[in-house]
Amino acid sequence: MKRQKAPPIGGAPDELGEAVAGEADRAQSGGGQTEDGPAGKTRKSGFSVGKLVPLLVLVAGLVAFFASGLNKYVSFSELAKHHTALAAWVKDNVALAVLAYLGGYAVMVAFSLPGGAVATIFGGYLFGTLVDGIAGTAIAAVIVVIGATVGATALFLAARTGIGEPLRARAGPGLKRMEAGFAENALSYLLVLRLVPLFPFWLVNLVPAFLGVPLRTYLIGTFFGIIPGTFVYASVGRGLGAILEAGKSPDLGVIFKVEILVPLLGLAVLAMIPVLYKRLKKRPDAGV
Repeated sequence: MKRQKAPPIGGAPDELGEAVAGEADRAQSGGGQTEDGPAGKTRKSGFSVGKLVPLLVLVAGLVAFFASGLNKYVSFSELAKHHTALAAWVKDNVALAVLAYLGGYAVMVAFSLPGGAVATIFGGYLFGTLVDGIAGTAIAAVIVVIGATVGATALFLAARTGIGEPLRARAGPGLKRMEAGFAENALSYLLVLRLVPLFPFWLVNLVPAFLGVPLRTYLIGTFFGIIPGTFVYASVGRGLGAILEAGKSPDLGVIFKVEILVPLLGLAVLAMIPVLYKRLKKRPDAGV
Protein backbone atom coordinates (compact mmCIF):
# COMPACT_ATOMS: atom_id res chain seq x y z
CA MET A 1 0.00 0.00 0.00
CA LYS A 2 1.34 3.40 -1.06
CA ARG A 3 1.71 5.91 1.76
CA GLN A 4 0.42 9.43 1.13
CA LYS A 5 2.90 12.25 1.51
CA ALA A 6 1.98 14.50 4.44
CA PRO A 7 1.73 18.23 3.76
CA PRO A 8 4.40 20.47 5.24
CA ILE A 9 3.78 21.68 8.80
CA GLY A 10 1.93 25.02 8.82
CA GLY A 11 -0.01 24.49 5.59
CA ALA A 12 1.03 24.96 1.96
CA PRO A 13 3.67 27.68 1.82
CA ASP A 14 3.66 27.91 -1.97
CA GLU A 15 -0.09 28.58 -2.14
CA LEU A 16 0.11 31.01 0.78
CA GLY A 17 2.90 32.94 -0.91
CA GLU A 18 0.93 33.22 -4.13
CA ALA A 19 -2.11 34.48 -2.23
CA VAL A 20 -0.09 37.14 -0.39
CA ALA A 21 1.53 38.25 -3.63
CA GLY A 22 -1.86 38.51 -5.28
CA GLU A 23 -3.24 40.66 -2.46
CA ALA A 24 -0.22 42.95 -2.70
CA ASP A 25 -0.70 43.40 -6.43
CA ARG A 26 -4.37 44.24 -5.95
CA ALA A 27 -3.56 46.74 -3.23
CA GLN A 28 -1.05 48.51 -5.47
CA SER A 29 -3.52 48.68 -8.37
CA GLY A 30 -6.32 50.04 -6.15
CA GLY A 31 -8.34 46.85 -6.44
CA GLY A 32 -8.81 46.72 -2.70
CA GLN A 33 -10.61 50.08 -2.62
CA THR A 34 -14.09 48.81 -3.22
CA GLU A 35 -17.52 49.47 -1.81
CA ASP A 36 -19.33 46.43 -3.14
CA GLY A 37 -17.08 43.63 -1.91
CA PRO A 38 -14.57 41.77 -4.12
CA ALA A 39 -12.02 43.70 -6.08
CA GLY A 40 -13.33 42.23 -9.32
CA LYS A 41 -16.68 43.98 -8.74
CA THR A 42 -15.40 47.47 -8.04
CA ARG A 43 -17.94 50.25 -8.53
CA LYS A 44 -16.50 53.61 -9.48
CA SER A 45 -17.54 56.21 -6.96
CA GLY A 46 -15.65 59.29 -8.11
CA PHE A 47 -17.22 62.30 -9.79
CA SER A 48 -16.45 62.67 -13.47
CA VAL A 49 -16.30 66.10 -15.09
CA GLY A 50 -17.49 64.59 -18.36
CA LYS A 51 -20.64 63.20 -16.73
CA LEU A 52 -21.33 66.58 -15.14
CA VAL A 53 -21.36 68.45 -18.47
CA PRO A 54 -25.10 67.93 -19.27
CA LEU A 55 -26.11 69.09 -15.79
CA LEU A 56 -23.73 72.06 -15.93
CA VAL A 57 -25.26 73.08 -19.28
CA LEU A 58 -28.74 73.05 -17.71
CA VAL A 59 -27.56 75.12 -14.75
CA ALA A 60 -25.81 77.58 -17.08
CA GLY A 61 -29.01 77.91 -19.10
CA LEU A 62 -31.01 78.68 -15.97
CA VAL A 63 -28.52 81.38 -14.94
CA ALA A 64 -28.49 82.86 -18.45
CA PHE A 65 -32.31 82.95 -18.47
CA PHE A 66 -32.40 85.25 -15.44
CA ALA A 67 -29.28 87.21 -16.39
CA SER A 68 -30.77 88.12 -19.77
CA GLY A 69 -34.07 89.23 -18.24
CA LEU A 70 -36.14 86.71 -20.18
CA ASN A 71 -38.05 85.84 -17.01
CA LYS A 72 -39.95 89.15 -17.39
CA TYR A 73 -41.64 87.83 -20.52
CA VAL A 74 -43.12 84.75 -18.86
CA SER A 75 -46.23 86.49 -17.58
CA PHE A 76 -49.85 86.98 -18.51
CA SER A 77 -49.30 90.70 -19.00
CA GLU A 78 -46.88 89.93 -21.84
CA LEU A 79 -49.10 87.24 -23.30
CA ALA A 80 -52.02 89.68 -23.29
CA LYS A 81 -50.19 91.80 -25.88
CA HIS A 82 -49.82 88.98 -28.41
CA HIS A 83 -52.38 86.30 -27.57
CA THR A 84 -54.75 87.12 -30.46
CA ALA A 85 -52.00 87.01 -33.09
CA LEU A 86 -50.53 83.84 -31.63
CA ALA A 87 -53.89 82.08 -31.57
CA ALA A 88 -54.49 82.99 -35.23
CA TRP A 89 -51.03 81.69 -36.20
CA VAL A 90 -51.64 78.41 -34.37
CA LYS A 91 -54.91 77.82 -36.26
CA ASP A 92 -53.08 78.31 -39.58
CA ASN A 93 -50.03 76.23 -38.62
CA VAL A 94 -51.26 73.58 -36.19
CA ALA A 95 -48.53 70.97 -36.74
CA LEU A 96 -45.70 73.49 -36.58
CA ALA A 97 -47.26 75.16 -33.55
CA VAL A 98 -47.53 71.85 -31.69
CA LEU A 99 -43.87 71.01 -32.39
CA ALA A 100 -42.72 74.49 -31.37
CA TYR A 101 -44.76 74.37 -28.17
CA LEU A 102 -43.54 70.86 -27.31
CA GLY A 103 -39.92 71.91 -27.81
CA GLY A 104 -40.32 75.12 -25.83
CA TYR A 105 -42.10 73.40 -22.94
CA ALA A 106 -39.50 70.61 -22.81
CA VAL A 107 -36.69 73.17 -22.68
CA MET A 108 -38.49 75.12 -19.93
CA VAL A 109 -38.82 72.00 -17.77
CA ALA A 110 -35.32 70.65 -18.50
CA PHE A 111 -33.71 73.96 -17.51
CA SER A 112 -36.07 74.31 -14.52
CA LEU A 113 -37.25 77.69 -15.76
CA PRO A 114 -40.14 79.35 -13.90
CA GLY A 115 -43.54 79.76 -15.52
CA GLY A 116 -44.76 76.18 -15.94
CA ALA A 117 -48.29 77.03 -14.82
CA VAL A 118 -48.40 80.06 -17.14
CA ALA A 119 -47.17 77.98 -20.08
CA THR A 120 -49.70 75.22 -19.34
CA ILE A 121 -52.63 77.64 -19.17
CA PHE A 122 -51.48 79.33 -22.37
CA GLY A 123 -51.22 75.91 -24.02
CA GLY A 124 -54.84 75.30 -23.04
CA TYR A 125 -55.73 78.60 -24.70
CA LEU A 126 -53.78 77.92 -27.91
CA PHE A 127 -54.76 74.28 -28.46
CA GLY A 128 -57.80 73.74 -26.27
CA THR A 129 -59.94 75.98 -28.43
CA LEU A 130 -59.10 74.16 -31.67
CA VAL A 131 -61.78 71.58 -30.83
CA ASP A 132 -64.98 72.30 -28.92
CA GLY A 133 -65.74 70.90 -25.51
CA ILE A 134 -63.74 68.63 -23.27
CA ALA A 135 -61.96 67.09 -26.27
CA GLY A 136 -60.14 70.38 -26.85
CA THR A 137 -58.99 70.48 -23.24
CA ALA A 138 -57.83 66.85 -23.49
CA ILE A 139 -55.81 67.59 -26.63
CA ALA A 140 -54.11 70.57 -25.00
CA ALA A 141 -53.39 68.54 -21.85
CA VAL A 142 -51.78 65.71 -23.83
CA ILE A 143 -49.51 68.16 -25.66
CA VAL A 144 -48.44 69.73 -22.38
CA VAL A 145 -47.89 66.36 -20.69
CA ILE A 146 -45.67 65.11 -23.50
CA GLY A 147 -43.54 68.26 -23.45
CA ALA A 148 -43.27 68.20 -19.66
CA THR A 149 -42.35 64.50 -19.59
CA VAL A 150 -39.62 64.96 -22.20
CA GLY A 151 -38.11 67.91 -20.34
CA ALA A 152 -38.36 66.23 -16.94
CA THR A 153 -36.69 63.10 -18.29
CA ALA A 154 -33.80 65.12 -19.71
CA LEU A 155 -33.22 66.74 -16.32
CA PHE A 156 -33.57 63.38 -14.55
CA LEU A 157 -30.96 61.72 -16.78
CA ALA A 158 -28.53 64.64 -16.46
CA ALA A 159 -28.86 64.67 -12.66
CA ARG A 160 -28.65 60.88 -12.33
CA THR A 161 -25.53 60.61 -14.46
CA GLY A 162 -23.72 63.65 -13.10
CA ILE A 163 -24.57 63.49 -9.40
CA GLY A 164 -26.98 60.66 -8.60
CA GLU A 165 -24.74 57.70 -9.44
CA PRO A 166 -21.60 59.04 -7.67
CA LEU A 167 -23.72 60.12 -4.70
CA ARG A 168 -25.27 56.67 -4.31
CA ALA A 169 -21.84 55.05 -4.66
CA ARG A 170 -20.58 57.07 -1.70
CA ALA A 171 -23.84 56.92 0.24
CA GLY A 172 -23.90 56.06 3.91
CA PRO A 173 -26.31 53.62 5.58
CA GLY A 174 -29.02 56.29 6.01
CA LEU A 175 -29.24 57.18 2.32
CA LYS A 176 -29.01 53.53 1.32
CA ARG A 177 -31.99 52.68 3.54
CA MET A 178 -33.95 55.60 2.08
CA GLU A 179 -33.05 54.49 -1.44
CA ALA A 180 -34.09 50.91 -0.73
CA GLY A 181 -37.40 52.00 0.81
CA PHE A 182 -38.20 54.33 -2.08
CA ALA A 183 -37.16 51.80 -4.72
CA GLU A 184 -39.50 49.15 -3.32
CA ASN A 185 -42.54 51.32 -4.08
CA ALA A 186 -41.03 53.85 -6.48
CA LEU A 187 -44.03 54.14 -8.81
CA SER A 188 -46.52 54.70 -5.99
CA TYR A 189 -44.36 57.32 -4.29
CA LEU A 190 -43.65 59.09 -7.56
CA LEU A 191 -47.34 59.22 -8.46
CA VAL A 192 -48.12 60.76 -5.08
CA LEU A 193 -45.40 63.38 -5.51
CA ARG A 194 -46.76 64.24 -8.96
CA LEU A 195 -50.43 64.28 -7.98
CA VAL A 196 -50.23 66.33 -4.80
CA PRO A 197 -49.07 69.91 -5.60
CA LEU A 198 -46.98 70.35 -2.45
CA PHE A 199 -43.46 70.28 -3.90
CA PRO A 200 -41.94 72.29 -6.78
CA PHE A 201 -41.99 70.45 -10.09
CA TRP A 202 -38.22 70.78 -10.53
CA LEU A 203 -37.59 69.23 -7.12
CA VAL A 204 -39.73 66.19 -7.91
CA ASN A 205 -37.78 65.86 -11.16
CA LEU A 206 -34.47 65.68 -9.27
CA VAL A 207 -35.18 63.59 -6.16
CA PRO A 208 -35.80 60.30 -8.03
CA ALA A 209 -32.44 60.74 -9.78
CA PHE A 210 -30.69 60.66 -6.40
CA LEU A 211 -32.67 57.64 -5.17
CA GLY A 212 -31.94 55.32 -8.08
CA VAL A 213 -35.43 55.22 -9.61
CA PRO A 214 -35.38 53.29 -12.92
CA LEU A 215 -35.98 55.35 -16.07
CA ARG A 216 -39.06 53.32 -17.06
CA THR A 217 -40.68 53.87 -13.66
CA TYR A 218 -39.82 57.57 -13.81
CA LEU A 219 -41.40 57.96 -17.26
CA ILE A 220 -44.62 56.18 -16.28
CA GLY A 221 -44.96 57.99 -12.95
CA THR A 222 -44.28 61.39 -14.51
CA PHE A 223 -46.53 61.00 -17.55
CA PHE A 224 -49.59 59.71 -15.71
CA GLY A 225 -48.96 61.60 -12.48
CA ILE A 226 -49.11 65.05 -14.05
CA ILE A 227 -52.20 64.44 -16.20
CA PRO A 228 -54.85 65.51 -13.64
CA GLY A 229 -53.16 68.80 -12.69
CA THR A 230 -52.35 69.57 -16.31
CA PHE A 231 -55.98 68.99 -17.30
CA VAL A 232 -57.12 71.48 -14.65
CA TYR A 233 -54.79 74.23 -15.90
CA ALA A 234 -55.56 73.46 -19.56
CA SER A 235 -59.28 73.85 -18.85
CA VAL A 236 -58.57 77.25 -17.30
CA GLY A 237 -56.67 78.14 -20.46
CA ARG A 238 -59.74 77.61 -22.65
CA GLY A 239 -61.21 80.77 -21.18
CA LEU A 240 -57.94 82.71 -21.07
CA GLY A 241 -58.84 84.93 -24.03
CA ALA A 242 -61.84 86.48 -22.29
CA ILE A 243 -59.85 86.91 -19.06
CA LEU A 244 -57.00 88.72 -20.82
CA GLU A 245 -59.41 90.90 -22.81
CA ALA A 246 -60.91 92.02 -19.49
CA GLY A 247 -57.45 93.03 -18.31
CA LYS A 248 -57.30 90.31 -15.67
CA SER A 249 -55.13 87.27 -14.98
CA PRO A 250 -56.30 83.70 -14.30
CA ASP A 251 -56.11 82.27 -10.82
CA LEU A 252 -52.96 80.13 -10.59
CA GLY A 253 -54.12 78.85 -7.23
CA VAL A 254 -57.12 77.16 -8.78
CA ILE A 255 -55.56 73.74 -8.17
CA PHE A 256 -55.74 74.35 -4.42
CA LYS A 257 -59.50 74.88 -4.42
CA VAL A 258 -61.35 72.24 -2.42
CA GLU A 259 -63.34 70.89 -5.35
CA ILE A 260 -60.10 70.22 -7.24
CA LEU A 261 -57.63 69.43 -4.47
CA VAL A 262 -59.82 66.77 -2.83
CA PRO A 263 -60.06 64.60 -5.99
CA LEU A 264 -56.27 64.93 -6.45
CA LEU A 265 -55.73 63.78 -2.87
CA GLY A 266 -58.12 60.91 -3.52
CA LEU A 267 -56.00 59.81 -6.48
CA ALA A 268 -52.88 60.06 -4.31
CA VAL A 269 -54.50 57.78 -1.72
CA LEU A 270 -55.31 55.26 -4.46
CA ALA A 271 -51.67 55.37 -5.58
CA MET A 272 -50.60 54.46 -2.04
CA ILE A 273 -52.82 51.35 -1.82
CA PRO A 274 -50.09 49.00 -3.17
CA VAL A 275 -47.68 50.33 -0.53
CA LEU A 276 -50.18 49.74 2.29
CA TYR A 277 -50.97 46.28 0.96
CA LYS A 278 -47.29 45.28 0.95
CA ARG A 279 -46.85 46.52 4.50
CA LEU A 280 -49.90 44.61 5.70
CA LYS A 281 -48.58 41.43 4.10
CA LYS A 282 -45.29 41.83 5.98
CA ARG A 283 -47.00 41.95 9.37
CA PRO A 284 -46.45 38.80 11.46
CA ASP A 285 -50.18 38.26 11.90
CA ALA A 286 -51.01 38.90 8.22
CA GLY A 287 -51.61 35.22 7.51
CA VAL A 288 -53.71 34.62 10.62
